[in-house]
Amino acid sequence: MYADSLDLSVGSSQPLASLSFLACDPAHSRGRRFAEPAAPTRNAFQRDRDRIVHSTAFRRLVYKTQVFVNHEGDLFRTRLTHSLEVAQLGRSIARALGLNEDLVEAVALAHDLGHTPFGHAGQDALNECMAEHGGFEHNLQSLRVVDELEEKYAAFNGLNLCFETRESILKHCAKPNAEKLGEVAARFLQNRRPVLEAQVTNLADEIAYNNHDIDDGLRSGLITLDQTAEVPLFKMHLDRVLKQYPGLEGRRLIHETVRGVINALVTDLLHESQRRLAQAQPRSVREAQEAPPLIGFSPEMAELNRELKTFLRKGLYQHYQVLRATRKARKVIEDLFGIFMEDPRLLPPQFYERS
Repeated sequence: MYADSLDLSVGSSQPLASLSFLACDPAHSRGRRFAEPAAPTRNAFQRDRDRIVHSTAFRRLVYKTQVFVNHEGDLFRTRLTHSLEVAQLGRSIARALGLNEDLVEAVALAHDLGHTPFGHAGQDALNECMAEHGGFEHNLQSLRVVDELEEKYAAFNGLNLCFETRESILKHCAKPNAEKLGEVAARFLQNRRPVLEAQVTNLADEIAYNNHDIDDGLRSGLITLDQTAEVPLFKMHLDRVLKQYPGLEGRRLIHETVRGVINALVTDLLHESQRRLAQAQPRSVREAQEAPPLIGFSPEMAELNRELKTFLRKGLYQHYQVLRATRKARKVIEDLFGIFMEDPRLLPPQFYERS
C-alpha cells in the first residue's frame, strides 16, 4: 500500500552479487530438520516462503484481526494483510542494506501464524487458560505450526523449513522454553541477537503495525485527526502535507500523512543501521549476531516512535469500544477452552486425535 513512499525498488529476485557478506546465504543454510533434495529453480529461502504461502495456517490469517473484529468490515487490516505489508517493507529495507530479501519475506509471512483470533486479547486469555499447562505464547505457536501442525507432506510433519527461517520466527522465548527447544532457540541462552534479516523483519513489523493501526483507527472514528495531530511524529508530516496541499482533507490527507510517517521511519532506520554496521564492523553473520542490535532507529526517532505507540495504547487500544470487544473476545476464548477441556470429543477429529 505504501511502497511508493520509499525511494527503493523491490523486484521479484535479488542478484547474489548485491548481497552483503553479512546476509544469510541460502547456499550455506544450516539445513532442514529432514533432508530433502534442493529445488531446481528456487533457493532454500524462496522455497520456505512458498511453503508458508501455501500453508493452511497462512490462509487462516485472513480471519484473524489485531484491534478490530473481522465482521466490522473488510476495510480493516487482518493478520494476513498485515503480514503482506510487513513483507513489503521488510524486502525494501533488506534490499537497501544488501540483506537477503527472500529470508525476510519468509519470516514476515510466517511471524503471525501462531496468533490467536481477537489479537492480543485472545492471546492473553488463552495464556491465562493455559497457565497450568505452561502458558501460551504466539511466537512458540508459530514455530509449532511450521514444525509440527501443518500436514502437507507424507515424509514429515510441518513445513520442514530452513534453520534460519525457524530461528528468525522466534522473536521472544523464555529460558525454560528455550532449553526445551534446543538449537533453534539457543541464542536466547547465549545472549545472541537474531540474524540481521530477522532484526529487519522485527522493525518492519513494528512500523507496519503502528501506522496501519493509526489508519484503521481514523477510518473507524475511534480516534480523530485532531487527536493524532498531538503526536509529534504524526503532526510533523500532517503539517508538511497541508503545506504542500492546502485544503486537502479526508482519506487523501490521512494516506499522505501516514505514507510520510512510514517513509521517515524507514529512512531513519536505514541511516542508523548503516551507521551501526560501519561502527561495529562485524566480519561475519555470527559476529553480527554477537554484537548489540545492529538494525534500529536513531535515539531521536526511537523516542518519536515511542510517543506514537503510547498514543495508540491510550487512544485506541484502551478505547472503551475496543475494550468492550476485547472483553467479549476473552469470554469466547475462555468458554471454548473450558468446554473443550471438559469434553475433548467436541473437537474436530483431527484435533481430538492429538489431544
